[in-house]
Amino acid sequence: MNALTGGAALALVLAAASAQAQSAPETAQQTARAEHPDSVAAGFLPRYAVGADLFASTDADNTDVIKAGVNLDWRYRGPDDYLGLRIETASFKPLGQKSTEDQRVYVRFADKTGDWSWKGQVGTDGDTVLGAVSVHNDARFRQEYFIEREILETPLGLEKGLYYTFLGGAFDLPVNDRNNFTVMAGVQDFTGDNVRTHLRLNYIHVLKPEWGLSAQLRTRYFHSSDPGEYDYFSPKNYVEVMPVLQVRRYYGGWRYVVAGGLGAQKETGSDWRNARYFNAQVTSPPVREWAFTAGLTYSNTPVARGYTYDYTQVNFGVTRAF
Repeated sequence: MNALTGGAALALVLAAASAQAQSAPETAQQTARAEHPDSVAAGFLPRYAVGADLFASTDADNTDVIKAGVNLDWRYRGPDDYLGLRIETASFKPLGQKSTEDQRVYVRFADKTGDWSWKGQVGTDGDTVLGAVSVHNDARFRQEYFIEREILETPLGLEKGLYYTFLGGAFDLPVNDRNNFTVMAGVQDFTGDNVRTHLRLNYIHVLKPEWGLSAQLRTRYFHSSDPGEYDYFSPKNYVEVMPVLQVRRYYGGWRYVVAGGLGAQKETGSDWRNARYFNAQVTSPPVREWAFTAGLTYSNTPVARGYTYDYTQVNFGVTRAF
């Protein structure tokens, strides 16, 4: 993803690493699941599945990324229990320049034992190991650990073969049913000398449990040990503070999420300026013959060296279970 170089999509990945805390309260989710049991209860137990998905992003610097993949799962029991193969074509067009294509092959997997669940994909683009793996428990004080390796989607990143490896952990610190803190800490090691340390602290207050409505204060900070080493957004220090409103609702087993925020951001050598964020998602019931997911995200966090930035991404996926 484009922002894993330090910008908008990085915020998305980190938010996903602490997805439970960024959402409406777990009590509302449990209520929705009880009201809309999946198809396993109705007697449908899939054995294997095929799927396809598309990710596309564009930004104010005319950088376009398209990733299209096909998933072939020889074991499939739902979105949290599968084993299979992923074949992906990734197209990168940085700063309006000539497009570059990568072919990737991954082994993808998800499973659970006891209170711990894990999910990921590990593969290669023919030059190095790529992928992402996360593991989390279902305790009240939830823990999640993750590692990810990907190419830098900038002109120098694609030309020189620059990668990053990002690992860290996210933790829920609930106060009560309506108030929760989450913490994420991580280290991102780039090709070259730069090592970036990340810290995110979020506070979530549930305004209306029956609506799935929460008010959140999301803060994040990172420090680069070798700022400006290549052509990705890498100031010495970066900080963002953003109040966010989020609604998560279930209807007929479908999940709908809409979140938006307006805050402030600043990096070393600049003044404070506005930070904007919007996200919308829709997900079908988890275990059906056909499953769908779609999302739209907008952010204005920089990726390249420029400070005027807009980033938009869309994704869509479909799975057919047998």
